[in-house]
Amino acid sequence: MSADDILKALEHLDFENTFNPYFERCPDHDSKEAPEIRRFYLHAMLERAAVADLDAIWVGRDLGYRGGRRTGLALTDDVHFSSHLSRWGLEPERPTYGEPVAERTASVIWNILLQVQVPIFLWNVFPLHPFEENKPFTNRAHNAKERRAGTDILVHIVEYLRPKRIIAVGNDAYKVVSSAVSCGNVSKVRHPSYGGQSEFLATMESLYADVMEDLEPDLFSAMRRSELHLHS
Repeated sequence: MSADDILKALEHLDFENTFNPYFERCPDHDSKEAPEIRRFYLHAMLERAAVADLDAIWVGRDLGYRGGRRTGLALTDDVHFSSHLSRWGLEPERPTYGEPVAERTASVIWNILLQVQVPIFLWNVFPLHPFEENKPFTNRAHNAKERRAGTDILVHIVEYLRPKRIIAVGNDAYKVVSSAVSCGNVSKVRHPSYGGQSEFLATMESLYADVMEDLEPDLFSAMRRSELHLHS
């Protein structure tokens, strides 16, 4: 298994009502070379992660229309695109044009990642963007057939990258990782959407307490104060 093999497997994924950012171009938001740019970055990250002392693969569910559909990077939106590339020593060239788009889940994920300076690879159970019929800028959960195809690729990625552990973001990801992936160290964290933000942050703080670097301002405290204010 190699980075080339993984890209070939992604090329062969073909499902209705999905968008493959590595081999398709969005007519509304993508630059002319967008698929090539996204393939280049993914290939480079895979190769670099394979020779790194990889702490973990963080696994989400599937790409969202405000995040990975645009960037080709799991759990990453336009706002954090450059930060993701810089972690792997890559110069950023956005595959989309216009103002950067933010995604809530990506924002919470990157509040952690910006404080954790160990090698981490981000991926999803289903590596494409699934959307509702005739509504490309919506999100839906992948179906069973899509999950099986995505799981095969996830298994190959874990075998190729050999992480020390896997962190599943949400129940859907955990069900797949815990049953299909050979890794002795699997943790589950609550998905940060739908009221799970505080629990997600607390669990990640615990998992990475020994390698976290403080940022200014204190993102954890600020976000928690904001949630307390909203619920008061």
